Amino acid sequence: MRRLAIPLALMLATGAIAGPAQAADKVTRTAECQGDWLPGTPTAEDVMKGEISLVGLPAYKLGKTINWDASPYKNRSWEFVFQSLRWMGTLVVEYENTGEQRYLDRATEITKDWVEHNKYGARGTQPYVWKDHPVSLRTQPLLCLSRHVNASWLKDSLAAHAKLLSNPSLYKKGHNHGIDQDIALMGIGCRYGRKDWANLASSRLTSTVKLDVDSQGALMEQAPRYAVYVYGRLQVAMTNMKACDRKVPGAISERAEALKTFIAHSTMPNGYMVPIGDGSAETEPKMETGTPKEEVKAYRAGYVFGRTAWGKPESAYYSIRFGPGMKFHGHEDHLGVTYYAEGRDILVDGGFHSYEKSSYRYWTLSPEAHNVPTVVGAKFRPRTASKLVETEYGKGRQAFKVTDKAYGVSRTRSVLVNHGDDVMAVLDKASGGKKVRNIWRFAPSLKVVSSGGGKVVLGDGKFKVTLLQFSSCDRIGGQKVERGGKLGWVSPTYLSKQATNVVVSPAATSLLTVIVPGTDSPEVSCSGGKVTVDGVSFSAGLI
Repeated sequence: MRRLAIPLALMLATGAIAGPAQAADKVTRTAECQGDWLPGTPTAEDVMKGEISLVGLPAYKLGKTINWDASPYKNRSWEFVFQSLRWMGTLVVEYENTGEQRYLDRATEITKDWVEHNKYGARGTQPYVWKDHPVSLRTQPLLCLSRHVNASWLKDSLAAHAKLLSNPSLYKKGHNHGIDQDIALMGIGCRYGRKDWANLASSRLTSTVKLDVDSQGALMEQAPRYAVYVYGRLQVAMTNMKACDRKVPGAISERAEALKTFIAHSTMPNGYMVPIGDGSAETEPKMETGTPKEEVKAYRAGYVFGRTAWGKPESAYYSIRFGPGMKFHGHEDHLGVTYYAEGRDILVDGGFHSYEKSSYRYWTLSPEAHNVPTVVGAKFRPRTASKLVETEYGKGRQAFKVTDKAYGVSRTRSVLVNHGDDVMAVLDKASGGKKVRNIWRFAPSLKVVSSGGGKVVLGDGKFKVTLLQFSSCDRIGGQKVERGGKLGWVSPTYLSKQATNVVVSPAATSLLTVIVPGTDSPEVSCSGGKVTVDGVSFSAGLI
């Protein structure tokens, strides 16, 4: 696997509280402040100048007097990060690193002003200020500040945070937010000697981890990129438990370790995670996962990940989705596939745009944003579970069959992937004689070269990829290619939206789709129940 930097774990220090008048050479560097919890932007100097850039959006001018109701971009993520006060925490860290009093003075001024203007339940306080995640994330910079500022208003604010964090009706069990809540509550409990808070955080964390990470190590939030976040947070939680003289339960340490293998399998040969669910195509795990023994892994949580080999960027790679109905960070992508071959993306999902409540965001969640079969004339049933019902494993070839009743009748997809001579073949059917149609979303760099007679060729310079479709071994034409419009979009990164080519099949009682990377003229035949692609043969039923 590609070696990447391991994030630092946060630790809770047990030293005495230092006063704000410390000399530069005597400033204590505390574990609460010297962790990896701070975002890359803004810097301490940015904050001192009164400009903060959050979640990749343009810098916002704070001014000397801060408007705590500010929402310059009407962006939920910006609001939450703004209210987390992590940007304030950069000043305390800079104070520890340089000993310059001006950083601590401004951090104290900002925080005291925030406390005065954002009382819980007070008229005028924005409701999102005290949502579970801002509360959890805000605890870290407040604890960091408390190591250098011994003030009743700060201690009282942390107590108000702890009261909310310990409220069972506000707890996000089985979710990364719940893990953050437990980290925050334990931090306050250990900081001020409140064993009741620390005990509650410890006991809740164990049950939440068991729900969020299954025994195979798969994250249950339905977006693999969140596994990196959860792994990092569990390292923080375990470090904090030890610093608080608590034993780390085996269920937590074992599942945290198993997460590393899941992250490895869900990372493509180019070093980026496969963007399934709420996952950006630019997510690069900053951790060492090791190299798993298997090239192919099926997870009960609803994933098949397979590749030709480890450590080779040109390796072929694919993913298949099934499992529990959509929840948390998942999309309606069941039976969907992605495909990477010859060092590049071939088939991609619609991607993750943002958490904004927009029509486009909701479209990215829909089946139409994924490479899935639909049943003609039938109504889609959201949040339907699907099953992996058959598998065939071989070193050079694998095949899988997945099925569900998301359209009221059995919808079945068989997927075969051949390695060496790279080929992906997909067979879609529905019960009761219903017709199916499927959608194939290609990487944005691939442009249509030709289309007709059941064959679509796309290319990027010299590289070509060919899609062919059959019904009962007869070539079937009538494919529509759409770039932009209603279906032809992809969001590879946060807040991005790019036009891309989507191939929509004709309707048929069975559809066999063959994807051949690296050529615009494959020799393909289908007869006698056998398909042959450039000398590679397999059953027309695939499995």
